[in-house]
Amino acid sequence: MARLARLARLTRWYGAGPMHLLVLLASLALTGYAVERLVADRPLAVAIWFVGAAVAHDLILLPLYSLADLSARAVLRHRRERAATVEWINHLRVPAFLSGLLLLVWFPLILDLSEPYPGATGLSADVYLGRWLAITGILFGAAAVGLALRLRAARRTGRREPR
Repeated sequence: MARLARLARLTRWYGAGPMHLLVLLASLALTGYAVERLVADRPLAVAIWFVGAAVAHDLILLPLYSLADLSARAVLRHRRERAATVEWINHLRVPAFLSGLLLLVWFPLILDLSEPYPGATGLSADVYLGRWLAITGILFGAAAVGLALRLRAARRTGRREPR
């Protein structure tokens, strides 16, 4: 009984269950290990990368994807509401984010700006653009199917999801 009371007190204090806390601590330990290994080898390069990533995100990417999100909401804001609706914006945000992340990571290969990679991978640099476009299409297609299924379920029950 006292054990359950302590667990309930921990949950109230922390705001989530003990498994969440355990996973959080494990991820922090893994991150600390990775940072320690990286900083031990190349501390200046890691510091430059971290500052560059923060500046690029805050000054370039955040305004861009905020503008894209506001634009998408503005385009569809004035449409007539139906009886059953679902929140649609995440069906646009998630595939756009994943596609953008893939482009950010692989842009030298996708845009054919890289010289040493064909020799290292054994693949021609010509395949990356087509594959990225195919993955992007699959992501948006899966999101569209997911939205269609949610709309159908909402129409069947006649409910509205909160905005």
